[in-house]
Amino acid sequence: MTNEMAAQKAPIRLAIMGEGRMGSLIRSTAEAARNEDGSPAFEVVAQIGFDLSVADSAPAADVLIDFSNVATLPAVCAYVRRTGAALVSGTTGYSDDQMAELRELAAAAAVLHSGNYSLGIAALRHATALAARELAGFDVEIVETHHNQKVDAPSGTAKLLLDAVVKTEAEEGRGEYYPVYGREGMLGKRDPREVGVHALRGGTVAGVHTVSFFGTDEEVSLTHRATSRQIFVNGALAAARKMAGREPGFYGFDEVMFG
Repeated sequence: MTNEMAAQKAPIRLAIMGEGRMGSLIRSTAEAARNEDGSPAFEVVAQIGFDLSVADSAPAADVLIDFSNVATLPAVCAYVRRTGAALVSGTTGYSDDQMAELRELAAAAAVLHSGNYSLGIAALRHATALAARELAGFDVEIVETHHNQKVDAPSGTAKLLLDAVVKTEAEEGRGEYYPVYGREGMLGKRDPREVGVHALRGGTVAGVHTVSFFGTDEEVSLTHRATSRQIFVNGALAAARKMAGREPGFYGFDEVMFG
């Protein structure tokens, strides 16, 4: 076997930020993943939990996957800068300033950030943009539902869908649309350019997202329903395969998977 062939079959070195349910599922799935020739697809070289100081000396990886929480961002950025690892980030709830940090990090490494790693959600986003383009003048409302342990609202996916609506309406020259998060009290008549965004929390729901377009005497609703977190893990690991060795830059999920 030549050195080139051996390098092609070498597993992708993976570091995982977080040891919760998502971190554990990412690890078990990665360790079970195989290439077409039966060789291991990934080697988990580090998993960083509550003790973020571990990141200072954790072994270098080809890709760091982060589905933890916003508090780990400094450790994530420090690890990526030290090791040169590509970043696959699925953490949601970042502030504008924190998102700016991620974009700055992209000058030094390949950074992929998405609020959702489901292929079905990627299709829903495209369908939402198409519906917004074709259904001029329809009122748009977004409802997301998640389990009772989710700490941020609205979900990152709801924000992706909101962005799809706002961007499409602007491209069509219909003005600046804006979100309204829930409603209460005497608010007056609905502004045609507002997009209602609503969050429901309860039970063990993995994730449901519905975008509704309300016209005169008709309604169009687009829904994606996740039945387990496994779909997000599968998408993140598929993205990790494509991010390993990629040039520095800030990437989106659609761009990496379908570009």
